[in-house]
Amino acid sequence: MKAILICTGTELLLGQIVNTNAAYIGKALAEAGIDLYEIVTVGDNQERIANAIRRGSENHDLVIINGGLGPTEDDVSGEALAEVLGKNLVVDPVAQARQLDFMHKRNFAIQEFKDKTVQVIEGAQVLLNGNGSAPGSLCTVADKLYALLPGPPNEMQLMFQQELLPRLRKSFALNSVIKSRVLKVTGIGEGEAESRLGDLIHTLNPTLAPTVKSGEIHFRITAKNSSNNEALKLIDEMEAKFRKLLGEFVFGIDEDNLEDAVAKLLWQKGLTIAAAESCTGGNLAFHLSNVPGSSAYLKLSAITYADEWKTALLGVKKETLLTKGAVSKEVAKQMALGIARKAKSDLGVSITGIAGPEGGSEDKPIGLVYIGIYYQGKVVVTKQLFQGDRAIIRERSTKAALRLLWETLK
Repeated sequence: MKAILICTGTELLLGQIVNTNAAYIGKALAEAGIDLYEIVTVGDNQERIANAIRRGSENHDLVIINGGLGPTEDDVSGEALAEVLGKNLVVDPVAQARQLDFMHKRNFAIQEFKDKTVQVIEGAQVLLNGNGSAPGSLCTVADKLYALLPGPPNEMQLMFQQELLPRLRKSFALNSVIKSRVLKVTGIGEGEAESRLGDLIHTLNPTLAPTVKSGEIHFRITAKNSSNNEALKLIDEMEAKFRKLLGEFVFGIDEDNLEDAVAKLLWQKGLTIAAAESCTGGNLAFHLSNVPGSSAYLKLSAITYADEWKTALLGVKKETLLTKGAVSKEVAKQMALGIARKAKSDLGVSITGIAGPEGGSEDKPIGLVYIGIYYQGKVVVTKQLFQGDRAIIRERSTKAALRLLWETLK
């Protein structure tokens, strides 16, 4: 069964709000065994919405239109679907009674009531709105289903689960599930990772698809089967093959992140850590402390922008700052060692760099970052050169430090 989701709302196109409804519906359809082939976003324009519905109905069994069921003039999803299907919009008496009761209890003026908010497609199955007044519609025309859902997430989610999904299961005798698992890797480039995986990338069930993140690659394994257990078995088999090829780079699955992976290793080994940061302004400490129970391993954090505090707090030599500069391998080394000594911690990590937008030079361009890690009596410093604006460079520096910590502890 193939589905298309048409999300309406000019605010989505302008980037004023994030389309969380699309993520929710996509996940819910997959769990029900329905293949979502396309997601289309359209502004609040009846003609454009109608054209999107026409195009969507050509190659899909299920067309879901989300949003545009409110009382204002730009809420025109119902009108667009009625136009495409050649049907009228009619008032649903149940929704009308609920709306009038709602207004009466809150002393709203009845003349403010608009039939538009309680209209459904003529002849459609009415989808009741448990968290609002605007009802949804489910129409069957020429063996295709068309569903209208409200835009507010709390209304859409309840209507989807209680009203739409049971009808879809009945209409299509859904007997399959789609399950996914994400394996997260770091410390390897996308090209090399795909080269090592070889033919695994081209399997059909389960499938294996990469998504590149900042300093990470996420590989999503997706399996479809009539049995939930069998689908998970297919995923387990694929994960085992994946780990044989890239296991040394896997730091987590699904919701795991790098700070979780670092925290887990620190806990397992009974180690403590301290951080000294310059250009990242405490972002590394934020991530290290973002894990519940982090007080067991994080002993101290210092943000030392000024050279005087690199010397006073961390013991960085004035001569080194004068001859090598604050952004240098030597200063990163002394910062990592100094914070570990100050905190009496097992590990010390330092970050010093040029995040911009000013301060760069030909020898030391914006994006130059040194990361130092003190562990077991020695300090290892790595040189990084990141691209992007100030926020991106700071975030990539933090991710790189977490990755290096994970590799060191692993």
